[in-house]
Amino acid sequence: MDVAITNGIEISVEAFYQAVHSNVEQCKYVHAYRIKITNLNPFDVQLLERHWDIWDSSSQLKVVDGEGVIGEQPIIKSNDYHEYMSWCPLTTDLGYMSGYYRMVNVLTQEDFLVQIPRFRLMADFRKN
Repeated sequence: MDVAITNGIEISVEAFYQAVHSNVEQCKYVHAYRIKITNLNPFDVQLLERHWDIWDSSSQLKVVDGEGVIGEQPIIKSNDYHEYMSWCPLTTDLGYMSGYYRMVNVLTQEDFLVQIPRFRLMADFRKN
């Protein structure tokens, strides 16, 4: 599991190769990932936007920007968390993702960025 804390927000990420949804002959490697966002601040926050940099092992970069996560812009109360799962296809069996969330302090309306730690996407057959 990869973990980072930025501006009082802890991001934990765990990735899983999805062999049943992948097709090696077609260069389609699907990975799921679970993210837990824990608000360590004494105030509530809302997740507004996400930014992803997705690299595969052929150095191909895909950038994904959008509102919220999986169709939601969750409010995360002080000392609480929000958890979700999503997925990512790659054209190679190895890659990684990193990025950030744009959040807002619900009380003051001040927005800030939270880093998502870089995490590896690896097909199971690549592991020793």
